[in-house]
Amino acid sequence: MALRFSANLSWLFPELPALPARLEAAAAAGFGAVEAAWPAGCPAQELRAAAERARVQITLLNAPPRDPEAGELGLAAVPGRQAAFRQGLQAAVHYARAVGCPRIHVMAGRVPLGTDRAAVAGEMETTFIENLRYTADLLSQEDMIGLLEPINNRITDPRYYLNTPHQAAAILEKVGRPNLKLQLDLFHCQIMDGNLSRNLEMYFPLIGHIQIAQVPGRHEPDSPGELNFPYIFELLESLGYTGYVGCEYAPKGDTLEGLGWLRSYWESRGLQHGGTSKAAK
Repeated sequence: MALRFSANLSWLFPELPALPARLEAAAAAGFGAVEAAWPAGCPAQELRAAAERARVQITLLNAPPRDPEAGELGLAAVPGRQAAFRQGLQAAVHYARAVGCPRIHVMAGRVPLGTDRAAVAGEMETTFIENLRYTADLLSQEDMIGLLEPINNRITDPRYYLNTPHQAAAILEKVGRPNLKLQLDLFHCQIMDGNLSRNLEMYFPLIGHIQIAQVPGRHEPDSPGELNFPYIFELLESLGYTGYVGCEYAPKGDTLEGLGWLRSYWESRGLQHGGTSKAAK
């Protein structure tokens, strides 16, 4: 079965200032689904109305990072910030419900400034597990999925707590809730682990969402870099992946011009613009 792709509105179409306009541009480009980081400043009713007009599914949102100016990037694993984490999660659930989004990325957060990662690892894991159990209980009432994304600490964020699929899988096993899944961004996974074929096969039962970008530039999948995306797409198809593949990359130029890789993928699978079967025309 052909893969389904989701446009990340926090990265694609940066020439357009507002999320609803980016959503409409994504739909015009053929995307049937979109995702975004926390949509600060965009009222839920505006985003939902744009999605309904464009007939696009909002498939993933981040929980709010809380206070980026204070260096926060999520709070799920940060000791002493449990109350603020729960407030942010409740806001994310309220927004996701309003726009019909079934998945929320629960950001682990950063190792606190002035502390040693190894020294606080145990306390952060305990906090993370406690908050994730709370998350799972809350999301189960909404029929939503919570996602954990490892973010590399070699290039992107040296202080981020959750860094590898192995670490995320161990946390998920300890939490033991079926509505929590792994969000595997292949950009981060390649930087931390490489061995993408084996990692995809090993962690496939845990995966609830995949994101893509070329390494190291974090641009289009067909830009120069380390990853062979035609092979990766075939592997995901062979594994039977039916979720969305999020396009979380920085376009090298015009977003639409840079989508040649997606149009080529559709053509190679005998699909028309938008990824639908030509026989359905």
